[in-house]
Amino acid sequence: MTYGYLRLGEGHYRERFGLAFEDFRAGQVFHHRPGVTFTQQDNKDEALDSLNNAHLHYDEGYAAATEWKLPLGVSTLTLQLVIGMTSRTFYRRRSLTGFDEIAMTRPVVGGDTLYARTEVLEVADGGDPDWGLLKLRTEAVNQHGEVAARITWPAEIWRAGRHPEEILPGAATEIAAENRFAAHHPGPDGALVEQTGLHFEDFRPGETFEHWPPRVMAAEESRRHALRALEINPRYSDPAFAQAVTGAEPPLFEPLVVGAVTALTTRTFGRVVANLGWTEIRLPRPVRPGEQIRAMSTVQGARESAKRPAQGILQVDTEALGEDGTTVCAFKRVLLVYKRGQGPYEAAGY
Repeated sequence: MTYGYLRLGEGHYRERFGLAFEDFRAGQVFHHRPGVTFTQQDNKDEALDSLNNAHLHYDEGYAAATEWKLPLGVSTLTLQLVIGMTSRTFYRRRSLTGFDEIAMTRPVVGGDTLYARTEVLEVADGGDPDWGLLKLRTEAVNQHGEVAARITWPAEIWRAGRHPEEILPGAATEIAAENRFAAHHPGPDGALVEQTGLHFEDFRPGETFEHWPPRVMAAEESRRHALRALEINPRYSDPAFAQAVTGAEPPLFEPLVVGAVTALTTRTFGRVVANLGWTEIRLPRPVRPGEQIRAMSTVQGARESAKRPAQGILQVDTEALGEDGTTVCAFKRVLLVYKRGQGPYEAAGY
């Protein structure tokens, strides 16, 4: 069994992703979760941003006259999504040196939901003391169970104790080997299904979870979020204005900071039924583009739901720190969380 947390101290844990090279065996099959629903907007943005002149991807009038009737998904966007989905298990990938084959076996159109599954075909020593080599076959499977893409690729994977996060000064290495922290669970077909958060029963008041890896956001990411939110204050989008007023580059859009910190917590609180709200939200100082922020959450309380027997209620405090160790965002939340064996997970293939 592999585990998704490191123990930093009594009741203090850090999220951990990926298997070490020694954990892999030929014949293993992994189901990667979550899946992603592909939209035509995603498709159009990818095609236009990359100057793709194949108008089959974004001209619906043209596409309607083809045998497909709908715009087809950009194949390389499918590739990006599928390989990205595998990162929870193959997080310790040292490099991706190429692809042996990329086969697009069925069309992908807006509204399709893609899931990824990977079979380990070969495990090779590679001759390097720091990493070994896997040969993998990853399939993109749509909501109908049809294989839409098949990708065969090599991956260099760090050996146990050699990943950069394990050799930094002061790095945590003690694995929290508790059943509640299993990184995968067996699926009905014997494959290993990635976990998507802890169950309500797995949380204990007073425990702290550090969310990993940290997050870095760029100036353009913040500018785009601000403009798409109809934020007209030039503080976020005009570097000259920000420099004149504050003597610095535009800060990150504060609602984006709150959203990014909240999103970091979903790796542990992935089985949330609903976020019932935030209180006492604090943003003590601006976050600058390119600054690394890391978040941690402490469970302050856990109780049964009086009206929802399949769910429980958590009270959680979350704090995010900047590179200088000072608080950049903090808030309290109340979460409704599924209990073990409850919710849509089995029916949805999770």
